[in-house]
Amino acid sequence: MSTFYSHHSERLNAYRLMWIIILFDLPTQTISERKTYTEFRKNILELGFNMFQFSIYTRPCRSREHADTQVKKLEKILPQRGKIGILTITDKQFAMMKVYYGKASVPAPEGYEQLMLF
Repeated sequence: MSTFYSHHSERLNAYRLMWIIILFDLPTQTISERKTYTEFRKNILELGFNMFQFSIYTRPCRSREHADTQVKKLEKILPQRGKIGILTITDKQFAMMKVYYGKASVPAPEGYEQLMLF
């Protein structure tokens, strides 16, 4: 494989591979609301999402089509109440995220390709 093709292929993959980010704020004041929150969280974990921080979960997808399929699955399990955002971005965009703990910067999140190696 030529160097050009290899580099070109890697660059295209960074834009083809996708991440779904789900952000949610659900009510938790009553026992019933806490149960709904717990069930929703359990369901998104079963769909392959990982906690990025409280109420923000991420999931890598191999293509836009795969991401669209996963979003449809998410839409089927949305709770009746609360605010939920679903964001789909490329692996390249995800890798450009800057993450801080206080003012201390931490390494960028691992991209999809690195994640798949583990």
